[in-house]
Amino acid sequence: MWQLRSRRCFRVLERAFWAAVERADARVAQFSVQWNHIHLVVETRDARALARAVQSMAIRMAKGLNRVMGRKGTVFADRYHSRPLRTPTEVRRALVYVLNNARKHVAALGHRLPPSYVDEYSSAAWFTGWSEPAPAPTQPCPIAPARTWLLTVGWRERGGGPIPRDEVPAAD
Repeated sequence: MWQLRSRRCFRVLERAFWAAVERADARVAQFSVQWNHIHLVVETRDARALARAVQSMAIRMAKGLNRVMGRKGTVFADRYHSRPLRTPTEVRRALVYVLNNARKHVAALGHRLPPSYVDEYSSAAWFTGWSEPAPAPTQPCPIAPARTWLLTVGWRERGGGPIPRDEVPAAD
């Protein structure tokens, strides 16, 4: 399978994110595309709605990626792993992990990305919780606005405040 962090593959994934914005039962609030997997922060009312939303996105993504790669078969071999986020601190840590995941991988190689770096293979450009705003994106927003207290207010007020763009996620 190709590298998901390529323009051709990312366009397919982005279309699936835009389609997910329309869902009423689950909202992709933030995402980042890694080499061979995707990190998501999703708001949903229950595990069943989450499963249906992830399945729908995975099918849409797999069909599109197979079409781009001229192949057939499984694209996402593993099941998804989910973990409910219950506290403002957990939500803030998850946001840092998802939005700044590229920094973690570069740091593991002994390098640093510039403080102004915004991962183009994520929803970081649309994220409004940076301590210093990112440059305004020119493309349509591929994520749904957050609605829950934890993702709109809680993580900022009680989870540690706005996120510096150069904050490196904690090691796993």
